[in-house]
Amino acid sequence: MAQCYAPEVQFRDEVFSLDGRDRVMAMWFMLCESLDGRGRVDWKLNYRIVSVDAQTARLHWSARYHFGTAGRPVYNRIDATFHFNADGLITQHHDSFNFWRWSRQALGLSGLLLGWSPLLRRQVRRRAQAGLNRYVAALQVPAAAERPPH
Repeated sequence: MAQCYAPEVQFRDEVFSLDGRDRVMAMWFMLCESLDGRGRVDWKLNYRIVSVDAQTARLHWSARYHFGTAGRPVYNRIDATFHFNADGLITQHHDSFNFWRWSRQALGLSGLLLGWSPLLRRQVRRRAQAGLNRYVAALQVPAAAERPPH
């Protein structure tokens, strides 16, 4: 994906709103590592191209994975729209999915009861953004062995 995104790419979905290739790729790495880090390499991704031309592509994709420390199974169906620049790089990537359906699976009872509410959506967005900020900060801090002596 990093080779497909333009440096100024904008990514939007029900949880994240990100600008710039570095930030978008950090999100993808964080999400993939969170699955692998829990020993959950059983996630699956399928996609179907709905339409494509020189400026725009529309895809439908689905992801199956286990979410969070509880390992709740999630089957998320996403409609994606990509916009391309003259070089064929993605400048906008918008994923749309039913947040309530996702939250019922991923969050359990709280998602079932509150997944429809803007309050829960804001809370999920804040937590996801904070997690991404911590992930990016950790990437920028050299390991103790690599730090220069005082």
